[in-house]
Amino acid sequence: MAAKAPVKKNLSAIKRDRQAEKRNTRNRVVRSKIKNVVKDVEAAVAGKNAEETEKALRKAVKTISSASSKGVIHKNNASRKISRLTKRVTAASKAVTA
Repeated sequence: MAAKAPVKKNLSAIKRDRQAEKRNTRNRVVRSKIKNVVKDVEAAVAGKNAEETEKALRKAVKTISSASSKGVIHKNNASRKISRLTKRVTAASKAVTA
């Protein structure tokens, strides 16, 4: 871990520190939620239930897009995650029907 930063001296720096801490906490929750929905999609793909997989994918896309619009993750990162999940779900559904 990094060493503790020296105590801030001016009010604007102290406020900035408080804001950064709040945002960090909020963003950590959103990033964790993204990881959880991605795991849900992967579990649904492994379970080979098409309806459950589609529902999990929709929820994941919504969560990832929301995080992107809030600025928690970059829009290209969100697009890449959505694309890879969609590709995985599509491949799994083709394997089930074939």
